[in-house]
Amino acid sequence: MNLKPLSNHIFLEPVEEEKTTKSGIVIPDTVDKEKPMKGRVIAIGPGKLNDKGERTAMSVKVGDIVLFKKYGPDEIEIDAKKYLVGDEDDVLAILG
Repeated sequence: MNLKPLSNHIFLEPVEEEKTTKSGIVIPDTVDKEKPMKGRVIAIGPGKLNDKGERTAMSVKVGDIVLFKKYGPDEIEIDAKKYLVGDEDDVLAILG
């Protein structure tokens, strides 16, 4: 797949975490249907234009694992696989 996001958009692959209690009980995915808040960056745009017409460099790069706002990115499906697409402003932190 060849994605080319525009402006400061990023495509994320959701990173699902298996939830386990302190006593070792695995909580199934069906219990919590919230959007994931962690994802792997799979494509980024060239950056936003500033007031002078210059491109602002993106803070994230392909391969980064990021934390993002719970309801920031939109969920889309491409080739039967779910992805998230949002703005760089939706990213709260780069993990690692």
